[in-house]
Amino acid sequence: MGLLSNKKKGKAAEVKEYIRGAGGSIVSKSILNGTSKLKWLFREDSGLGNGWVAFGGTDTQEYVDNAENMEVVDFNVLANIEPAVLNVYYMPVGSDLEFRSDKTGKYFVDMRTGEEIREPVKHPGQEAFEKNLKFLNQKIYPMEFFEGLFAENGRLAVVTAGRVDFPTGEVTLADPLAYLGTKYSTALERKVPAGSYPVELSICRSDIVGLRIAAARLVFGGRPAARYEIAMPKGSATEDFGKPRVFTFFGVDCGLACFADAQAEAEYREFFERWHSENPEKNKYTDYFAAFFADSYEKYPKFQNQGGNFLHWEIPGTGHKLVFFSSGMGDGIYSGYWGLDEQGEAVSLVIPFMNPEYF
Repeated sequence: MGLLSNKKKGKAAEVKEYIRGAGGSIVSKSILNGTSKLKWLFREDSGLGNGWVAFGGTDTQEYVDNAENMEVVDFNVLANIEPAVLNVYYMPVGSDLEFRSDKTGKYFVDMRTGEEIREPVKHPGQEAFEKNLKFLNQKIYPMEFFEGLFAENGRLAVVTAGRVDFPTGEVTLADPLAYLGTKYSTALERKVPAGSYPVELSICRSDIVGLRIAAARLVFGGRPAARYEIAMPKGSATEDFGKPRVFTFFGVDCGLACFADAQAEAEYREFFERWHSENPEKNKYTDYFAAFFADSYEKYPKFQNQGGNFLHWEIPGTGHKLVFFSSGMGDGIYSGYWGLDEQGEAVSLVIPFMNPEYF
């Protein structure tokens, strides 16, 4: 039997694909041929397919011990027979479930806890994303959170992606594809000394969501930060946090972020105004930046996904450099935080995208 086919009354039935790439599952033939209904579902770490195993209500131990009575099929085949299995697909290895159907509906019971499962269990990545969303953009975080973002360990690595030029010291945070050079970028109140500063990226290798950039840090000197405070937009102070129309974050709509100088931002805008006038039908990313990101991946494949997660780029005609980097889990709103020394002088600017503990 093919992975996406089922037999019913001797005829092949088309199988609806509910989950793309769902993987193979071991299902008793009594369920597949309709002589028994789903009763038991458990997930094991067998190294075969997705680990799900399904038994029918009439299956005996002798029956399931005979390998001839079991078949490996795509999980979608089982879902076409009993769609309720879609609710538990993302449950972890070790799950041991009994399927029940009564006047209250169809549901599973977790045999380990006795819990009834009547609603879809979220993908671990979705759960982590939602938890992370609530965590971001707070006014204050513990010192150890910031320190942990750039503490290299088995899951986190730190790479210097390049240096950013600040000819004026006026700092802007923005999505370079969507908002840099527009009125929707976020200029910060605090300035930094004019100069060129390295951008460090915290690379998170997650079993749940793969390789992601957990945070970016602009470093102004060798002094350690004694505390952190949220970076306020131009014209506001820390005391204004939470007031109406005071937005202490910047938006990401193309999955990228950057630190930029006000002058470099103006040069960036002017360059792409010319580029668009010369290439009216072309896209800024696919027809310009994609090739640069691909080159960046070739240079640093250990720290990026194929296609590139960060880019060190020079504005043509001016020589001023920028660093673009992917924003953790993608689009959203993110805040910057100044790392301050004992005297209150800025020594770094950090953008957290993810709490690595969630992933």
